[in-house]
Amino acid sequence: MSEIFVIEGSVPLQGEVTPSGNKNAALPLLAAALLTDEPVVLHNVPAIRDVQTMGALLRSLGAEITEVSPDTWRIHAHNIRPAALDANLCRSIRASILLAGPMTARAGGVHLPPPGGDVIGRRRVDTHILALRALGAEADYNRLERRFVFHAPQGLHGADILLDEASVTATENAVMAAVLARGETVLRNAASEPHVQELCHLLNAMGAHIEGIGSNTLHIQGVERLHGAEFTIGPDYLEVVSFIGAAAITGGSIRVRRAAPHYLEIVRPVFNRLGVDWEADGDDILVPPDQSLAIRADLGNAIPQITVRPWPGFPTDMMSIAIVVATQAKGTALFHDWMYPSRMFFTDKLVSMGAQIVLCDPHRVIVNGPAQLTGENLESPDIRAGMALVLAALAARGQSTIRNIGQIDRGYAEVDRKLRGLGAHIVRRTET
Repeated sequence: MSEIFVIEGSVPLQGEVTPSGNKNAALPLLAAALLTDEPVVLHNVPAIRDVQTMGALLRSLGAEITEVSPDTWRIHAHNIRPAALDANLCRSIRASILLAGPMTARAGGVHLPPPGGDVIGRRRVDTHILALRALGAEADYNRLERRFVFHAPQGLHGADILLDEASVTATENAVMAAVLARGETVLRNAASEPHVQELCHLLNAMGAHIEGIGSNTLHIQGVERLHGAEFTIGPDYLEVVSFIGAAAITGGSIRVRRAAPHYLEIVRPVFNRLGVDWEADGDDILVPPDQSLAIRADLGNAIPQITVRPWPGFPTDMMSIAIVVATQAKGTALFHDWMYPSRMFFTDKLVSMGAQIVLCDPHRVIVNGPAQLTGENLESPDIRAGMALVLAALAARGQSTIRNIGQIDRGYAEVDRKLRGLGAHIVRRTET
């Protein structure tokens, strides 16, 4: 048996919604709790499958986890052990690789099966290996046993590290290892996404010394030990943008509570080019009705190109949502995601609904709108594309069915309930 979404489209969204905690922050913050033998309490933990999987991995390493409430976890890694990790659990999420840094720093090493996650193209782990080696760890991949081996028999030491790419998870692994390394570490070309910043703030609350948070150069002074801390995870800005897009393309008007508008300032210009805007009201976001939904051409009436960039550029995880919004906007735009060679492959499902999209190559699509979408039987290929298909179904005329929604549940907590609270006609059903 499997679950599906059944969505009746063309219903304007109205009302208020509160996003869950940031998935991409929750996962490294959970891993960071392994760095101390004292309890770490995290609030606003999203109730999603990936978080539950990470919790299971931490428990297998000896951490005690108490779910104080549905969104508050207490993690106590008093005694941890470099146990044999479940390969299927590791394969189900990309974030399992985040155990490498804290386990190497605190327990002297770990054996990790290959990480999994969304199938959106090759996702290299070389940067993780190179960073941990620079800190004094022995790190390699055992092909025969199909596992990564991290070992630091002499402990870790500070280093001047230039990452070969601004990888989010490699930055997080390097930071978590460096906080317990001897001496100072300078981490250059570091990722600076909001979830990287939240990890650094939690570590500082635990007694780490990290400077330059929010920039691409981090200065980390290693300490002998970290202590417990209490921390609240910020809102998932990807979920916030999903609600903004859904309201705009259905002709609705919503308020997103506790949305942290400052995280969306770099995103706003891109959506403005698609004819979508919002207002900040304190920590809330208001999406007004009657969006223009007209693509703004570049100078000389040139077709605009929307390209993903490392933060503070337009995030790759928002590309799928932006493409769906463009199908409902008047004009033509080129979308380019150079990071992942399979990100665009979900667009054939939008074409089956009536969207006017040309797949130029694995990295680029041209979208011409507006197109009248009609309901279709669909299947979610990954987290972000799955949520984009939900938006397309909300805007479509007629009924859509979306299968493989477990992919969506990995990253969005109770999204069907939240959308129903905004008036959407969406139900979750069990299919035999």
